Amino acid sequence: MSTPAEATVQLTPTLLRGWPLPGGGDGKDDRGSVLVVGGARKTPGAALLAGVAALRSGAGRLTLAVAESTAVQLAVAFPESGVVGLPETARGSVKGSSASLLADEVGAADAVLVGPGLDDKDETLALLRGLLLPGRGRPKRGPAVVLDAYALGCLPELADELKPWAGRLILTPNITEGSILLGRDIGDLTRDVPKIADAYQAVVSCQGVIAEPGGGLWEITTGHSGLGTSGSGDVLAGAIAGLRARGTSDAQAACWGSHLHAAAGDRLASKLGGLGYLARELGDELPALMVELSS
Repeated sequence: MSTPAEATVQLTPTLLRGWPLPGGGDGKDDRGSVLVVGGARKTPGAALLAGVAALRSGAGRLTLAVAESTAVQLAVAFPESGVVGLPETARGSVKGSSASLLADEVGAADAVLVGPGLDDKDETLALLRGLLLPGRGRPKRGPAVVLDAYALGCLPELADELKPWAGRLILTPNITEGSILLGRDIGDLTRDVPKIADAYQAVVSCQGVIAEPGGGLWEITTGHSGLGTSGSGDVLAGAIAGLRARGTSDAQAACWGSHLHAAAGDRLASKLGGLGYLARELGDELPALMVELSS
């Protein structure tokens, strides 16, 4: 499903019902596997939030690759996930050299999300370069790659090195991160988000506007200001990764994930009030919302 570059399609429930998600299959192996790479010592919760959202959006398997000092705690807190401890700096940041240790996990994943909870730009840049290198034991095509948070801030320096991820890259910037990717302040989202998509040959979801390179442009029709809370972006990125692992296209995962994230915010606002709900509560709303959109 795509649209003319100049047309903005409103992502209504009716449109999404006509663009159904893949079914559940016969078991977890049919719903895909997600690898989340992030979780520095100071911010392991970001990886946890993203991982929960990936499973809540229907992915079958999940692995969290996080700073080794947090791995055991996360494994206990999130027994549904496999957890891999990664080398870290003295300050607790995931080391860039960790990419060389992730060959098996990346090779087994259908979607890899990099960024939630990473907190050192230089180490993150080295990590991304390592993941971009060929010959890591991955299939030729490789998994979809979703980048969020600190991973997005590194992309301008990697713009000429992204060919290995061509056709399977999804970016989830907020306005600040989108401006870094664009190289200037974002003015009009429906004008500027497609420019980011074209520049990085990636599907981009930014503040409710979703664009694919040279093609579709969508805008969600729901969402509440309460979504501007700590961890909300991690939930969005995790939901998109989970949907992509199930076998959607990049654009469908970004469109459905963005709508579900915003609709979850609306639902919590109606129950708890417009401000004060927590990012961890967004993921719990996703399964019911998907059922409603499949009926």
